[in-house]
Amino acid sequence: MPQILVEGISKTFRVAERNPGFLGAFGGLFHRRHRSIDALRDVSFSIDEGELVGYIGPNGAGKSTTIKILSGILVPSSGRCEVDGRVPWKERREHVASIGVVFGQRTQLWWDLPVIESYDLLRDIYRVPHSRYEHTRDELIEMLDLGSLLDIPVRQLSLGQRVRCDIAAALLHEPSILFLDEPTIGLDAVSQLSVRAFIKQLSRDHKVTVLLTTHNLDDIEALCDRILVLSDGQLLMDGSIAELRDRYGDGRYVAVELESFAAVAPEHEERIVERSDSHILFSVASDVPKFIDDVLSNYPVKDLLVTHPPIERVVATMYQAERIEH
Repeated sequence: MPQILVEGISKTFRVAERNPGFLGAFGGLFHRRHRSIDALRDVSFSIDEGELVGYIGPNGAGKSTTIKILSGILVPSSGRCEVDGRVPWKERREHVASIGVVFGQRTQLWWDLPVIESYDLLRDIYRVPHSRYEHTRDELIEMLDLGSLLDIPVRQLSLGQRVRCDIAAALLHEPSILFLDEPTIGLDAVSQLSVRAFIKQLSRDHKVTVLLTTHNLDDIEALCDRILVLSDGQLLMDGSIAELRDRYGDGRYVAVELESFAAVAPEHEERIVERSDSHILFSVASDVPKFIDDVLSNYPVKDLLVTHPPIERVVATMYQAERIEH
């Protein structure tokens, strides 16, 4: 049985409306108008134990709403949801003991307390035995390189430092499932690499199931073998990155560095994605070996590299094909 099971989940929010300006605000006191917003519409998927799954989509697609339902924070309007055999919003106390949640723009640490004191408070909240807590805490401190941060108040940490501390906080009670909502948002390149390495190690060594939502598609490509693509509250795709490339990719990119500037033959002009002096990037939909032979025969090639199109371009193509406003 899947560890996470979602069947036909829908979530509708009822929001108030009013006319702009003072008169609109005054009139709203007496005559309220409401409209319904469908955040999720008949979404179904399942995730097995130990999987590391990416959950992507444009802003407002319903990703965070899904995470909040799986965490037990929100109750869906309809549908079925089970996590580890429990209904999250009905069995919240048992449920939160087996999950960890990290929201990249929020913290579960106490703002004015040193990090280590926040960890001790979380130990008491989750009622983790001291010996087990100390072992897990010390392992997380080593894995995330937090030793120098433990005595610093949370408000004095940089964003990257705080996110690493938040990830450790979410794992102190050794959950079997980790929900990550934009964990690398705003992080510098070094912090992003550190967080990615930790998530990969956690999934590989501890068999923790991870559901990762992010707009940073480099995170998805580096970490996830499987992705769920959501838009306008509906699930568009459930498959691998390779399947995404097969369906929406445009072949290969051939990056060429020339010994010196050279004009490009007319039959190759339409393949150019970008060019800067002696550097040319071609998009080749099919028969890549023949195209490479043509390039090597007709241009003074200094270096050549064949790659996949960037994942951002593939996803943008999918959005365009599905007529999604990104």
